[in-house]
Amino acid sequence: MQRIRLRYTKRGRLRFTSHRDFQRAFERALRRAEVPMAYSAGFTPHPRVSYANAAPTGTGSEAEYLEIALAAPRDPETLRKLLDESMPLGLDIVDAVEARTSGLADRLTASVWELRLEGVEPAEAQRAVEAFLAAETVEVQRRTKNGMRTFDTRGAVVSLEALPAQVDRSPDNACAILRLVVRHLTPAVRPDDVLSGLHAVADLAPPVPAAVTRLAQGLFDEESGTVTDPLAPDREADTAAPPTAAVNADAKAPEGPAA
Repeated sequence: MQRIRLRYTKRGRLRFTSHRDFQRAFERALRRAEVPMAYSAGFTPHPRVSYANAAPTGTGSEAEYLEIALAAPRDPETLRKLLDESMPLGLDIVDAVEARTSGLADRLTASVWELRLEGVEPAEAQRAVEAFLAAETVEVQRRTKNGMRTFDTRGAVVSLEALPAQVDRSPDNACAILRLVVRHLTPAVRPDDVLSGLHAVADLAPPVPAAVTRLAQGLFDEESGTVTDPLAPDREADTAAPPTAAVNADAKAPEGPAA
């Protein structure tokens, strides 16, 4: 059984699709692309698809991950193209690699987020960022399935910055852009929680909902302070390992009878 790991995006209006909506679209794409899926055992077999740390509904993303198990080997890049052609525009399959290491979910320990705050001056956002970073704790409340819960957002935020104002921006169209790195802790701290924290410490209140995009997620490198590509270990292992024998056999054209 071959395992393939995929990176996909949620762009434009498709950021409003729920995780369940994406699952339906992806399973339809698997059927259209005639992917030889492996199935679970039991009375109601399901295609073996593992989703990892999906972004909240309403947020865009350039870095969502999943893993599929195949009953027959396929070339990862060829499979990626077939699946991407079968997906709705905005839900794009942008990377594929054969899984040659374990623990993909364990390598998703942090995310890089971008928050676009229309109607907020960059200077105002900068003051709020400074107040947030200066605080030891920033507690916020969020309603969960178990009721209202209070938790600290400051401890999960590794870095937070207000990007410089855009030079081509109209003076009448204020827009601040925040870039932050957030660790994946329990309970999970989401971008809207950080916005609540900025409101709590600096009364920052964007007049319209923020446009939120996940730019990357992966293993947080303590030395460099960056979030690394979670598929890199599989690529490195792939270059050192021999190609899958069955894939090589499929790639060879059968020889016809001698003339």
